[in-house]
Amino acid sequence: MKVAQGVAEYLKREGVEFIVAYPVNPIIEAAAVADIRTVIVRQERIGLHMADAVSRLSSGRQLGVFTMQSGPGTENAFGGVAQAYGESAPILVLPMGYSRRTMHVAPNFNAVANFQHVTKWCEPLSMGKAMPEVMRRAFSQLRSGSPGPVMIEVPADVFGEDVPDELGPRPNGRVRVGPDPDLVREVAAMLAAAERPVIYAGQGVHYAEAWDELRHLAELLNAPVTTSLGGKSSFNEDHPLALGSGGRAVPKTVHEFLGAADVIFGIGCSFTTTGFGLYFGKYPQAKYVHATLDPVDLNKNVASDCVVAGDAKLTLAALIAELEGQALPHAASRADSVPAEIERIRSGWLDEWMPKLSSDSAPLSPYRVLWDLMHTVDRDNVIITHDAGSPRDQLSPFWRSTTPLSYIGWGKTTQLGYGLGLAMGAKLAQPDKLCINVWGDAAIGFTGMDFETAVRERLPILSILLNNFSMAIELPIMQVATEKYRSTDISGHYADMAKAFGGYGERVTDPADIVPAIRRGIEATESGTPALLEFITEKEISISSY
Repeated sequence: MKVAQGVAEYLKREGVEFIVAYPVNPIIEAAAVADIRTVIVRQERIGLHMADAVSRLSSGRQLGVFTMQSGPGTENAFGGVAQAYGESAPILVLPMGYSRRTMHVAPNFNAVANFQHVTKWCEPLSMGKAMPEVMRRAFSQLRSGSPGPVMIEVPADVFGEDVPDELGPRPNGRVRVGPDPDLVREVAAMLAAAERPVIYAGQGVHYAEAWDELRHLAELLNAPVTTSLGGKSSFNEDHPLALGSGGRAVPKTVHEFLGAADVIFGIGCSFTTTGFGLYFGKYPQAKYVHATLDPVDLNKNVASDCVVAGDAKLTLAALIAELEGQALPHAASRADSVPAEIERIRSGWLDEWMPKLSSDSAPLSPYRVLWDLMHTVDRDNVIITHDAGSPRDQLSPFWRSTTPLSYIGWGKTTQLGYGLGLAMGAKLAQPDKLCINVWGDAAIGFTGMDFETAVRERLPILSILLNNFSMAIELPIMQVATEKYRSTDISGHYADMAKAFGGYGERVTDPADIVPAIRRGIEATESGTPALLEFITEKEISISSY
């Protein structure tokens, strides 16, 4: 058995059902022979984004895999791997490398040398007989500890070598680390004594599949819950204790409750300071409790009064066990007042935004498009993601997710065009769901060609494009460049592009046509055809920020 065949057999043994790829790499053909579906994209970055979504939507149980050629393929893949690293996505990347004789000779691109700073684990397969142990290390890293991309570079000449007939023992399953019991008691005491606690949930809740425990703790404490963008949908946002998600744009409920909190409890989050997430420096009055898997994140950006390292599910379960049976008078006093306060603030905030959310203007208000979208689809059976910039800031505060892993949020780094690959990967992993990406006319310029991949690979996504013929959020900072050289102007008829690729395309200009167009788009996806709905919108730059 040669190396490519051995890798494919190892992937199949580990439950990999499909690999995303761009030729040439011998693993692609070997995977097909092993009955692993191969999905070929138009550019490497989209393929990595698809693999990212596959891993996220199973909480890391089904791992996304991407493979590509040496040289330009590996070079082009850098952005996608860096994005996965920023978002802590556990994907397996299998580049072909230059032969061992030339892989360290300039200017040949050496993946191990160049990707080590944007991967959790990165090593070469230096000889065929080492394949089982190298793959064992890779899957151990993917399934344990803090998530992140893992890369194994296979030099071209190694593919000709034999691997052992026995692939060796499988790596142990997911290894979960529990919290220190003494620290659990300390955290429980702080939460029990808090008068206005707020729970901040990150994507670690998703990877730990700790949704029930999060809800149980929130209800036990009558504590309101907000999330990071990555943690969005870990808590039902129709729940009376839901504040909505944090980001560059936030619901007023999030800002008001954080501003009045005496304890902020971060669970499964990194508290990383980013321009596209909550800035906790605004809320110095609170004591901070930080419980997360990777100790590296503790006291990194937020100085905490108490820290706990451990799996989110195990940590929440331990806290619940510690708190249950206690009197919890502060929690009891919040049973009615906190849900009522949330509803009062949310209702007032929505009243402020309703002129935009229900606008009959043309060009269309992007807020009207997204509001109508949310009220047209079945949110319990949707997976939706935003893109960088305005689509993220216009969607995330107002979209209310109801089921776990129904919103793919991101924001540590914000590559334009990321959302398309995420939606395609979501459809690959969850074919019965309506998978939606919301993007703008800047993002489609980066990755729009891969809408053809959605058509060719039979991935019927619903793509919501907000087209205002401009890089609108740059207008205030590029006034002279725009006036002199029209530097923020961009253009295209993207519905026609979708049709040319064999998909369903429709351009919408009248607010009365928004809902009917969405329904037609959904019907197209149900018939197996990807749909792109192009909404001509105004140059909206207002966001819900405080």
